[in-house]
Formats: sequence, structure tokens, C-alpha cells
Amino acid sequence: MHWDYALILLVLATVVPLLGRRRIRKLMEAASTTKVDRLVLYASTIAFQWIAVAIVLWRARAHDLAPASLGLAVPKPASAVVVAILLSALIVVNQTVALRRLRDNPESAAHGILPHLARKVFPQDGAERLVFTALVSTVALCEELIYRGFAQRVFQDWAGGSVGPGLAVTIGVIGSAAMFSLAHLYQGKRGLTATFVVGLLFSIVRAFTGSLVPASIAHFVADITAGFMAPRSLREGLAKREVAQPQAHTSD
Repeated sequence: MHWDYALILLVLATVVPLLGRRRIRKLMEAASTTKVDRLVLYASTIAFQWIAVAIVLWRARAHDLAPASLGLAVPKPASAVVVAILLSALIVVNQTVALRRLRDNPESAAHGILPHLARKVFPQDGAERLVFTALVSTVALCEELIYRGFAQRVFQDWAGGSVGPGLAVTIGVIGSAAMFSLAHLYQGKRGLTATFVVGLLFSIVRAFTGSLVPASIAHFVADITAGFMAPRSLREGLAKREVAQPQAHTSD
């Protein structure tokens, strides 16, 4: 493995997770966040991710790693379209169930990472949603290129020198999913597990289709659905709890 590839992977496995957790934890510990806080978070994340992608592409080009090797191609267009539709549909169903649970179970509003993100990180008005859409578009493109494109290929090529092609692909899939999971360290143990499973699914799709397109589309759908719908589900859940509490006191 080239030293610069190893350095990039090291930064992705240590610096990125720790800085992300520190930043999100700081926002979570605050009594509330302002519009400026959220917009600064969105803008800085967009800038950071594009800088990271620029570095990855720079070093990949320096070692003659072809764009197709990073998933920047669609060698199986029909498969890519079908998989993108099915994967996005699966994501929508999963997100809808989670958001409905948040809305219908008022007590859940006090637990888990999603309610806190909905309250302090996700957009609260039209202007924030516009910038958030730019953020989600960036994340869907950049994270897929970084983790499913670059990291997965590096792990696969690194393992390919000592194991068979099939096992090398498997190592690439698992390595990519692990790195992706670490990037979501701020979500806690449950979040790490969930993102590892999602990372495995996206990595398998990338290996099967040879393209980042299906996973990028599904990634966008997952984040935009949560970002737009979670704040409303949280408000409805809290309102439901407030209505239920006075009724409980009255019955007592």
C-alpha cells in the first residue's frame, strides 16, 4: 500500500471520527442551537468534504488509479438503475418506520440520537432546508467516493496481493464499511452498528454494479428524508406527549 494511501486511511479512521464526535457532542450539550450555528455547520462540512475528495483524487491520479476503479463509471447501466430504485425504496421504508415510531411514541423523543439531531442539527425553515440540500448532495457524492470508491478499492487492492479475487473483494467491502461506520462515531454504539450495516449494503452494491451511482442516490434519499421529516415528526411527538400528560393528570 502506498504511504499516502495509508496516511489518508489513518486520518479517516482516527482524526475524522474524533473531530466529528467532538463537534456534534458540543452541539448536543448546548441548550439550543441557532440558525447561524446550523448554517455554519452545513457550510463547513461541505467545504471539508470537497477538500477531502480533492486530496483523494489528487493522490489517486498520482498513482494512475483510473476513475472506473473508484466507481466513477456505470459499466452496468441497467443493473445500476434497478439497484438504485430498490435500494432507495428500502431506505425510504426504513426511514418512514423510524420516523413514525418517533412521532407515535412520545417517550422516544427523549432518547436516541435522531431526536437530538432533529432538534439541534436538522433544518428548521426553508432557507436552512435549501443549504441542507446542498449539504446532503455533497455528503452523498463525497462520502461515497471516499469510502466506497477510494477506501474500498485500496483495501481490495491491498488484499489482492495475498488472497484470491473473491476474498479481496470481501475484504474491500468490510474495510470500507468499517471506515464508514467510524466516521459516524458521534452516533454512539447503536449508530456505529447501524452505519456499519448500511456501509456493508452500500459496499456490496458498489462491488456488484461497479458504480457509485446507486449508493450515492440511496445515500441522498436517506439523509434528505431524515433531515426534512425528523423535525416535524419530533414536533408532532412532543405535541402528542403534551396533550397526553394533562389528560393523565385530569384522570388522576
